[in-house]
Amino acid sequence: MTQSILVVEDNQMIRELIKIYLEKEGYHVIEAEDGIQAKDAFLTYHPCLIILDLMLPKLSGEDFCMWVREQEQNEVSIIMLSAKARIDDRIKGLKMGADDYLTKPFDPNELLAHVEAVLRRTGQFCKKITYGGLSIKPRKGEVILYDKKLNLTNHEFKLLYHFLKNPNVVLSREDLVNQLYPYADKMILDRTIDAHIKKLREKIEDNPSSPKRIQTVRGMGYKFVDG
Repeated sequence: MTQSILVVEDNQMIRELIKIYLEKEGYHVIEAEDGIQAKDAFLTYHPCLIILDLMLPKLSGEDFCMWVREQEQNEVSIIMLSAKARIDDRIKGLKMGADDYLTKPFDPNELLAHVEAVLRRTGQFCKKITYGGLSIKPRKGEVILYDKKLNLTNHEFKLLYHFLKNPNVVLSREDLVNQLYPYADKMILDRTIDAHIKKLREKIEDNPSSPKRIQTVRGMGYKFVDG
């Protein structure tokens, strides 16, 4: 799957230089020259990663970054580009929600190395996963079954995504609890997981009383069967 990168930069020469290097590596590049265009591009193309200049017209890079982090089901990575090289500027950018921070002027090959490093950590969120008519689009927060969009709760979405990332693997209730409630008391949540599984089956199984996708493995937990 080709990974899409949104380059937000008001300097056309810098923007085109970044695009040339990224496309040479096989990335799909979307361009925006100001913060308003960046918003439209983000909502239209759902990029995996954003390379973001901070000094932008119409809407600053800082404001755009904070807006991105407010979006639901948002796992997009952000690399900030800035002429501000002081340590406190870097810290501010990272606290604002950036995954990485690179100062200008920069070497395009160094930028590529930063892109690859960030996507190694977070690139799994870019990938649509499909098994037997059931698809999940993590970046868009969508689940589609036989061309019909399903309405899942946040917990159901997280459960299904975890199952689809681990097909044919038995997942214990403890593992599933950790995905949904990492800081809660594990002893009281097994029944809650069972209830979520029951609701999820009602939405994705052809026959919820005889589930084929999410199967119970007695004494061990559950597994998603990709067949």
